[in-house]
Amino acid sequence: MKSPQDLTVKIFADGANKQDMLEMYKNPLITGFTTNPTLMAKAGITNYEAFARDIISTINDRPISFEVFSDDFDEMHKQALKIASWGSNVYVKIPVTNTKGQPALGLIHKLASAGVKQNVTAIMTLDQVRDVTTALAKGPSAYVSVFAGRIADTARDPIPLMAASVELLRPYPQLELIWASPRELLNIYQADAIGCQIITVTNDIIKKLSIVGKNLQEFSLETVQMFRDDAVKAGFSLDQPELENA
Repeated sequence: MKSPQDLTVKIFADGANKQDMLEMYKNPLITGFTTNPTLMAKAGITNYEAFARDIISTINDRPISFEVFSDDFDEMHKQALKIASWGSNVYVKIPVTNTKGQPALGLIHKLASAGVKQNVTAIMTLDQVRDVTTALAKGPSAYVSVFAGRIADTARDPIPLMAASVELLRPYPQLELIWASPRELLNIYQADAIGCQIITVTNDIIKKLSIVGKNLQEFSLETVQMFRDDAVKAGFSLDQPELENA
């Protein structure tokens, strides 16, 4: 098994908690960052631009993605240009459609033609990958973000789609495929095995990198010890009198 340091896939930290982001910034395995409005709302952020500019003031040498949040393509375009102006390392996240299901391909192509670096997000079908790749083909560096974890949530194996996406992007060296919304550490190794360039990973999964290749006999014993310790701490006993039914 490869050590985390020997992986080819790049690991981007996914989140919007400033403390966690700055902690991950110190980790040499983390080569980029992504956020989205849902994560920012959960983190209690109320001033979108102030938060973004504050983070960029420190994380200014690795790619970081911030998403537009309008549902109107003209307004998305204005937001994208503003977000892109915040830093040369900023990628603008554009959803593959708006909430009405209308494809954002025209906007994506327009921004690519203007030299805006994009992270096209919420992709889940190979047709979407193909169409987005075409829209980005003549533009600058960009990410094609396929939500493999959500695909897996539907009981579909995402690996065939991800492998096919790698091939679709191969003629365009400025485009990189993101394995988004992973569900477990194993997904990092699966992404690496098929040649996916990037995987976005939450802080809880990143912390599991420390146990890659751990001896399973040792891990088993530690698990048994955990169960025993928690039972003792809880004061469980089968000698206690049974509670009477109310």
